[in-house]
Amino acid sequence: MLLPEERHGLLYDRPAMRWDEAFPLGNGLLGALVWGDGAPLRISLDRTDLWDLRKVPEFDGADYDYQTMVAWHRAGRHDDLVRVYEKPYERPWPTKIPAGRIEIDLPAQFVSGKLDLLTATASAGAVHCLVHAKEAVGLVWSPESELRARLIAPAFGGKAENLASGGITAGDLAQLGYPAPIRRQGKNWEGFFQQGAEGFSFAACIGWSDDRRRLCWSVASSFEGKDPFRIAQQRVERGLARFDRLIRSHQAWWRDQWAKVGLRVPNKVIERQWYLDTYKFLSASRRGSPPITLQGPWTADDGGLPPWKGDYHHDLNTQLSYWPCYSGNRLNEGLSYLDWLWNTRDHCRDWTRRFFKLPGLCVPMTADLNNRQIGGWRQYTHSPTTAAWLAHHFYLHWRFSGDKEFLKNRAFPYLRECAVFIEAVTRSEGKRRLPLCSSPEINDNSPGAWFDVWTNYDLALCRWLMGATAELAGALGRRSEASGWRAVLAQFPNLYRAEDGRLLVAENYPLKGSHRHFSHLMALHPLAIDQGPHSIRQSLAELERIGSDYWTGYSFAWLGNIAAWAGEGAKAERALTVFSEAFCLRNSFHCNGDQSGKGHSRFTYRPFTLEGNFAAAAGLQEMLVQSHGDVAHFFPAVPTGWREAQFVGLRLAGAFVASGQMSGSKIEAECLAERGGALRYRLGLGEERQIKMRAGSRARL
Repeated sequence: MLLPEERHGLLYDRPAMRWDEAFPLGNGLLGALVWGDGAPLRISLDRTDLWDLRKVPEFDGADYDYQTMVAWHRAGRHDDLVRVYEKPYERPWPTKIPAGRIEIDLPAQFVSGKLDLLTATASAGAVHCLVHAKEAVGLVWSPESELRARLIAPAFGGKAENLASGGITAGDLAQLGYPAPIRRQGKNWEGFFQQGAEGFSFAACIGWSDDRRRLCWSVASSFEGKDPFRIAQQRVERGLARFDRLIRSHQAWWRDQWAKVGLRVPNKVIERQWYLDTYKFLSASRRGSPPITLQGPWTADDGGLPPWKGDYHHDLNTQLSYWPCYSGNRLNEGLSYLDWLWNTRDHCRDWTRRFFKLPGLCVPMTADLNNRQIGGWRQYTHSPTTAAWLAHHFYLHWRFSGDKEFLKNRAFPYLRECAVFIEAVTRSEGKRRLPLCSSPEINDNSPGAWFDVWTNYDLALCRWLMGATAELAGALGRRSEASGWRAVLAQFPNLYRAEDGRLLVAENYPLKGSHRHFSHLMALHPLAIDQGPHSIRQSLAELERIGSDYWTGYSFAWLGNIAAWAGEGAKAERALTVFSEAFCLRNSFHCNGDQSGKGHSRFTYRPFTLEGNFAAAAGLQEMLVQSHGDVAHFFPAVPTGWREAQFVGLRLAGAFVASGQMSGSKIEAECLAERGGALRYRLGLGEERQIKMRAGSRARL
């Protein structure tokens, strides 16, 4: 086992005085941020189904449909497009909302604090905090002093000083206009009930032991029942009665998780970042809970709405957030995402019928908890190809799990329904085309962000989807259906390239400047439909030549993945190191902007979003083992200066779980075949080999 060590966690010798530098705790449903100097110590509370779900009225209007949108663009009615499609996003709702805060006055001045990854426990002096691994409670205890705690409700009412204006920040919570919370109190507990919008409500409760050295808290929502306060209070009562058992079961769960997967590499910066990001992933995504939003279970606690309203962004953010679960062997945690996409199909189907007036399935790019359209930059929020990228995750789960029931009942039906829509929306004389194309987020939201010709982003997604749908149909023995989808694929043009082989943004349109989103390179990564080494090298060279002036942190994380797939270990290492050192706050949160002062990017702001963290974790995994093609490759992108590296428990396509060790020029590897079959593989620079394995068998490679 390669368990996390103390050096992989967080150790503070000065307190975090901002919420976004806090120690994060979570279990997919509940989240907490532990921060402050003890006067007070703050524990910011969150629950991932707390949302204001008021609908956008403009999206039920008579002018709201795809044909009208295309016609307005061609007629130059750009102000009308902004009014209908973008201005609604400037309202404070729909939005993710926070759950409140616990404040504890400590008797002593802050000396040190730490986050222990192995036990998922945060400590500030003698005060220890955790969010239980599986139950909807948080625990706080101190063997040395009483915990004099108070529960603070979010400031949802009153006068709003800062209003939403369409930027990154959406203004004060008070804009939501909720009534004051109803506070309740007893001998050993206190709490509040908060009425939200359109019948939604939630409640928070804390309770403490008679000696006040133990505290339990919970947050419940009306999604669980009509009386969320009673639900939260009962959880607190049970939590206090089972306090020691809960600590033990929590620690056992985390130890079991860490025992599954681990790694060691010479670069201790990116090794530590991987452990911190894997910890956050396990804290933020659990099957049965909502999937990861922009901030996951750590909604901003600064009196304002979270950056970009804490929503679901499907033009990059949700997809990157789940990259590490496949090779990282966290498929069950990844099902939080796929279950949600599956269970919200009816909302997406309704939107597809109303807006596009076409069969099949499309998904809004910005979405609320129900996966309903909430607007924003029109070229991307109303893109016809968003669902194709989401479908890629169903495909990856099938590839890495080998689960034929999932293939039959989830992956193929989802891909086919998305393909039905793409087939319908691209019908035209001759080669297929879209009425308007885009490439997130080239040219921002200006009229020039729409192209009358194919972009490689849209084209790559359409080509991948048709090919993958045909592949899955074939795997199910549906030969005629597979043949039909291959015929549709043949009607799309090929990807557009420059003379030197690099991928263009669109036909006759090269990348014209530094840009944060590598949407034009989707065919290279993650879709893997263009794996020509010359194309990858030339496209990477263009990114380097143009530079990173307008990149964000996730750009460097994505670059690490692309470089790893190109076998460029040194470039991958550098990209992931820059990400870790320049674009993460001291608690490891990805903050988008360059905090180093070294000029890696002209973006120097600090809005926290999680996708960069999880893309970075995937990047290091891809340096150590890859299986996106037909051959599993061990240590495919190791920098020449690395003499030793090791991993245990990473997952290969085909449902193989692998471990490997590199020492000098020697590579040793071992595989467990979960389902059995033939494994083609390469060890480092060695030749391709093949081994046939029975289900449940192990083999040294």
